[in-house]
Formats: sequence, C-alpha cells, structure tokens
Amino acid sequence: MTIEFEYWWLLILPVFFILGWFAARVDIRQLISESTSLPAAYFKGLNFLISNQHNKAVDAFSEAIHINNDSLELHFALGSLFRRTGETDRAINMHLNLLDKKELSEGQKEAIKAELAQDYLKAGLFDRAEELFKGLEDKRYRQPALNALLEIFVREREWQQAIETATELERLSGIPFRKEIAQYYCELAMNAMIDQQPDQVRMHLANALDANKKCVRANVLLGDLELQSGSHASAISHWKHIEFQDPEYLGLVATKLINSHTAIEKPEEGIALLKNYLENYKLPSLMSALYEATIAEEGPESAAKLARKELIRKPSLQTLDQLLQARALADDEDNHSQNDIQLMQQTVRNAIGNRASYHCDQCGFSAKQYHWQCPACNAWESLPSEPSEAISREMTVKN
Repeated sequence: MTIEFEYWWLLILPVFFILGWFAARVDIRQLISESTSLPAAYFKGLNFLISNQHNKAVDAFSEAIHINNDSLELHFALGSLFRRTGETDRAINMHLNLLDKKELSEGQKEAIKAELAQDYLKAGLFDRAEELFKGLEDKRYRQPALNALLEIFVREREWQQAIETATELERLSGIPFRKEIAQYYCELAMNAMIDQQPDQVRMHLANALDANKKCVRANVLLGDLELQSGSHASAISHWKHIEFQDPEYLGLVATKLINSHTAIEKPEEGIALLKNYLENYKLPSLMSALYEATIAEEGPESAAKLARKELIRKPSLQTLDQLLQARALADDEDNHSQNDIQLMQQTVRNAIGNRASYHCDQCGFSAKQYHWQCPACNAWESLPSEPSEAISREMTVKN
C-alpha cells in the first residue's frame, strides 16, 4: 500500500511554523513578565531551599512577603518552611492573620484553613486540627484532610473513628487499608479484653479477620482469650491457624503452644509440633522455644542432640550456646569438663552480647520486644517477625 503525496501539504507547513513561532514568543513574553514581577528575594529563597539552607530560606521568603504581601503562594511556602524548622507558632500566627483579611474569596479561605490545620497538626494541637480538617468543604482537600484525620485518630487511639476514616479513604483513593483497619479492630479488642468483655473481644476480632483474613494478631489474641478461660485446646487451635496466615510469625506463639500443650498433659505433642515447624520454616525463635521444652521434658541429652543437629544445619553462636548449656547439665560428674564447658559458654555469651532486637522496615527504630505498631513512626506490622541476632530464650510479645 502506497501513500499519495499531497502537494498542498507544502503550503500549510509554513503556516504551522509561523503559528508556533508566534505562540512561543507570547509564552516567552508572559514568562518574562511574571518572573520580573516576583521579588528577587523569592529566587534567593528558592536557591537556599535547593541547598537545604532552611533558615536562610525562611529569611529570604520573609523578605519576599514584605515586598509582595498579597501573594498567598509566598505565605504558604513560608508557612511550610516554618513547620519544617519547628516554628509552628510563627506559621499559625501568619495564617491566622491571613484569615483576617476581608477581601479573600471562599476558595482562598479554604486554602488558608488547610494550611492552618497542618500547622495545628504539626504543633500537636489535634483538637483544633481535627475541627479544621473536618470543616474543609473543597473537594481538593478531602483526601489530604482524611489522611491527616486518620493520623490524628491513630495518635489519639480513637480506633472506631480511625476505621471509618480509613474506609472512606480507601473508597476515595482506591488504596487498600485492609491491614490497618484489621489492626484498629485488634486495638478495640485489646480494650475490650482489659474491660473483661469477651463477647466484644470476639466481635472485634471477627471484624479484624473479615477486614484482613491474614491478620495474625487476631488469632494471637483469640488464643489469648481462650487461654484466659482455661480453654487450652481452643487456644492451641487459634495459634496453629497462624501457620496458614503467615508462618513467619509462629515464633511469637511458640512458647504459648508448648505451655498449653503441657497444661493439657500433652507436652510431647507440643514438642512434635514445634519440631515440624522448625523443619519447615527454620525460624530461630522456634529453635529457642523447642530447646527449652526439650530440656524440660526430655532432659539435657535430648536437648544437646537437638542443638547439635541444628548447629550442623545452620551454625550460629546462639545454638552453640544452647549445646554448651545442655552438655554442662548432662556432664555433672567431671569437674574439669564442667569448668571447661562453662568457660566456653561464657566466652560465647560475651561474643554474642544481648543484641537481639527488631528493626522497623520503615524508619529503622530498634526495639527489644515485638510491637505490632512501630512506636516511632506508627507504621503497622513494620517490624520483622524475627529479631536480628536473636539470643533470647523466650519471645516476648507486646500485644
């Protein structure tokens, strides 16, 4: 197939060229006009921002506003800088003074209120921030306002409002909040557990699993609830279900599983269960719980065999410490051998130190015990299920 050349195309090409040149000249003139109307201090402020000199940028933008006090954009830029440098009181006063201007349009008032709400949020004045964010009617601010409100409700532990806000955010943004909503229900369940309201606990945890079927915490808490009433078999059933949600979290309930099996006089079943988990998932926390159960139920010889097998599979100072401890308990006749083992064990423990910790994937916060929510950045399930350089004998879980 061939395309026929139309000679009139040659005539129209120069016309397009002339129109493009004319449009470019208009854009250039407009750009020059707009740039010359801005104070020189504005460009100085931009330069300081680029070079991360925030204090100098504040001074430059303050000078620009003094020259051109009618520019809301300059005020907003300065307010953002005030918040970044921790001078929230100056940002609040500036935006309150702007609101006093009578010639503002409704759209401008909404924009100033949105900035003022951010000031209050940064300053920790959550009641004032919440009131302003809820009062923003412009659709442009709806989603940012909901994000800010969600942050406020989480910080103030208003979990029901957090659930409603996250659900609305999910609808508007299309971004899933299933994991967070499930955790909010777990927090409500924790409150009900403290208040000794088991029916409320079950309802909230059912809602958590409905929001996120992989919510491990819900099954941890369901097991804990059954444990409180002495229903060890039911508790075991809930904890075992974690394997099908995320087996990486089995270490959090390993000791609980052993204790409940022992309570119903089936410790050997608990040990067999943990051996199966260890074989399949190779988690250090499982090894720690299994070692303690083995040494208590089967004696140091069996514990030593377990540690030796694990040491061959995956050499680690933690497992070597366990092997030495088991050998020391088993060999109680030869004093010289005992002294040598204890000396080696002390050397290993000095080399390891007490460095077991969880590190948040979002902000790097380090904790000695597991948290479902990072205490530093408030992210949910951001700490790994296993501590790094784990040496502890028993997992400590903060529900």
